[in-house]
Amino acid sequence: MTPAHNPVRHDRDGVARVALALLDEVGLADLSMRRIASRLDVQPSALYWHFSSKQELLAELADRITADVRVGDSDVLATARAIRDALFTYRDGAELVLSTYALQLGSRHAHAVLEQALGDRADSRDRATALLHFILGHATLVQQRMHADSYGAAGTGDSHDATAGLDEVFDLGVRALAGAVSSSAPLPRVRA
Repeated sequence: MTPAHNPVRHDRDGVARVALALLDEVGLADLSMRRIASRLDVQPSALYWHFSSKQELLAELADRITADVRVGDSDVLATARAIRDALFTYRDGAELVLSTYALQLGSRHAHAVLEQALGDRADSRDRATALLHFILGHATLVQQRMHADSYGAAGTGDSHDATAGLDEVFDLGVRALAGAVSSSAPLPRVRA
């Protein structure tokens, strides 16, 4: 007599943790429900007990990527950097968060901490939105340059850092959108 096969039960948290690990391994383009199910040793339909769609799962991943971001001592720049760094924690993290944010499915926490860091201003909600758009776009650009550079497809063929100077551009953009750049402040010279 053979022992009965007792399938492992998975919960929403476990599915999301496996999906994040796979995101880091294979990237967003190759992150499929079928691949996640295979890693969990279940049929793809079993995932829909926990998430009604792949978009809902991706929104959960986006929220997890930015969940630990806190307001940086009421400093907008520190908060923006923390969001950017969280996006860089996972392969294609910026693209994933950008895509779910574009569909209004996730990343509310990132917006909320930016709004909080901006303080009690009449336009803090709109400035937080503009800042988050900038952060997501900038981080996506940097991640794409890093991927291209790792495959030898970036730049002029010289050995250079494809992301050189982009930290200064990021800081300048955040300060400008937060209203912290004066007209007399010198602008750094960087190569985009």
